[in-house]
Amino acid sequence: MIIRKASVKIVGCSDYVMGAVSCMLLFFLCCLIPEASAQYLFLNCDNNNGNYTANGTYSTNLNTLLSTLSSNTEINYGFYNFSHGQNADRVNAIGLCRGDVEENPCRSCLKDAGGNITELCPNQKQAAIYYDNCMLRYSNDSIFGVLDISPHFYMSNSNNATGAAEFNQVLQNLLRELKDKAASGDSRRKYATDNDTTTNFQAIYGLVQCTPDLTQTECNDCLDEAISRIPTCCNDKRGGRVVGPSCNIRYEDYRFYEQTTIIDPETPPPTINTSTEESSNTTTIVIAVVVPTVVVISLCLFICLRRRKARKNLEVKKEESEEEDEDEIKIADSLQFNFDTIRVATEDFSDSNKLGQGGFGAVYRGKLSNGQIIAVKRLSRDSGQGDVEFKNEVLLVVKLQHRNLVRLLGFCLEGRERLLVYEFVPNKSLDYFIFDPAMKAQLDWEKRYKIIRGIARGLLYLHEDSQLRIIHRDLKASNILLDEEMNPKIADFGMARLVLLDQTQANTSRIVGTYGYMAPEYAMHGQFSAKSDVFSFGVLILEIVSGQKNSGINNGENMEDLLSFAWRNWKEGKPLNIVDPSLNNNSRNEMLRCIHIGLLCVQENLVDKTNMATIILMLNRHSLSLHIPTEPAFYMNSRTRSFPGMQSWEYNSREMGSSEPILKSAQESENEASITELYPR
Repeated sequence: MIIRKASVKIVGCSDYVMGAVSCMLLFFLCCLIPEASAQYLFLNCDNNNGNYTANGTYSTNLNTLLSTLSSNTEINYGFYNFSHGQNADRVNAIGLCRGDVEENPCRSCLKDAGGNITELCPNQKQAAIYYDNCMLRYSNDSIFGVLDISPHFYMSNSNNATGAAEFNQVLQNLLRELKDKAASGDSRRKYATDNDTTTNFQAIYGLVQCTPDLTQTECNDCLDEAISRIPTCCNDKRGGRVVGPSCNIRYEDYRFYEQTTIIDPETPPPTINTSTEESSNTTTIVIAVVVPTVVVISLCLFICLRRRKARKNLEVKKEESEEEDEDEIKIADSLQFNFDTIRVATEDFSDSNKLGQGGFGAVYRGKLSNGQIIAVKRLSRDSGQGDVEFKNEVLLVVKLQHRNLVRLLGFCLEGRERLLVYEFVPNKSLDYFIFDPAMKAQLDWEKRYKIIRGIARGLLYLHEDSQLRIIHRDLKASNILLDEEMNPKIADFGMARLVLLDQTQANTSRIVGTYGYMAPEYAMHGQFSAKSDVFSFGVLILEIVSGQKNSGINNGENMEDLLSFAWRNWKEGKPLNIVDPSLNNNSRNEMLRCIHIGLLCVQENLVDKTNMATIILMLNRHSLSLHIPTEPAFYMNSRTRSFPGMQSWEYNSREMGSSEPILKSAQESENEASITELYPR
């Protein structure tokens, strides 16, 4: 990370105590340094996401994106988000101008930012730069609609306020009011300014702003975090600012912002001339006669036009629907593999190429004629799903593109054969490493923490950032694959459910999943939501930290499930007992924080569970305080446990905690060999 403040920055001579000579000297210095007008305040060159190759695909995509940055900015609103490229070479960028900056200065600032950031952060796949008038950040991760408060920076006035206690109180009240106003803004602008005065007539001018892709709650949370940092960075000072990727605040004892352009101003009502009583009476008579006639004629014309328009719209919609169907057919055709191609690639599905066996079929390694390595899932042949339904669901899953999700390349349909073709992930699954006494040594804490964060990012994408809202419903160690750099990829969407974007919860009469990972409200009542995946993620965190399966831990003569074991040691003040003994304690605080987050995810009460956006914030921002967890939802030490009210359900006979245990309705016998189960139908 590189942190740099402006070497020369004029904020006004009234800000600082200096004489005329100092002001004049500063003026001449600025004349000698022409680039000072475009000097950045803060620069973050982030190496966490790795580097890109000069003149490579990522480099080309980044340069293309930045070259169009200033020309694509929304006029008057000052917010920009854009992506370019595909898969691992996809670049995502966000640009934001201060809410009072006009169109031309905004474009100019973003143009400077785009030109400087690649020079100052050469080859970094993720970087951010901040100016007085704008900020620009880009990443190969999805950043649009993602709350991120790190890294941030502070700046403060060197002079203390008069009557500091009252000044601080007035300041806090002002910023809280501005926070509520900004957060309630729409998707074009979340920005607010105002001022207040202390009893000794000391003025305070405040500004708060969020990137408008955040929700109202996220903007509130981000600004709350920024405001809480004022005592740390700028206590008793006349001015200060806290700036982060998703929001920023600033206050001064002088007006530092301009008048804000109003979005969508109301149109003034028409005026009527009533200068004399006579003209008024005449107008009344004319209105009484003419208006009914005009209304009747207008109504007739309106009905005729509506009918004509309705017929025309029907024809247009029919044409559009036909075009969409044609597009979908073309996409489906482009994704369909020939069965003989797959058969040759897998050497006729030979056992030597078999990677594993699941509840929905076997998975084989294959090599196409162009040298590409693939993974082929051969679904069970007794599926009752039709060809059209199968293709439609494939088209849905293909749209899910994220570095922490296994990518579906296509499918094959021939007779009763249904094959899914995925990208090949070389390092097998997480359970192969984490639960093996010999293999787990390859996963030090740094790699485990990287895996935890990657899984969290993948889930956030499924829940919030993708075009669809997907509930995975079977998140577990065996469904987390690891690539050559040990980056995690969520796999196996055979039990996933698509829900409406504005839907928070759904119900099902068919409960599927793996024992030990299922949230209690889902296992007992069939209620699933994004928080069902949060529960599974919490169990997974505890497994990664402890190196133990959730199904049972030897505790003397007794077996204890992982949640009980973790909670007991946490409550007794012995959380380090939960940590895998093979790990060193160099990152002790990070390990304890992950255990804390894991316990917050597995709370029994649905409302007590957090969401993935907040979890990522907890993982990235170590100074963020966490709630105290309560007793989690326990699983009993019996592999035949029945939940209350669940007497009509039966468990699959496979071993508890194994790769494919499925809970099914006793009345239903068909194989759930589908990719997604749409909701609603």
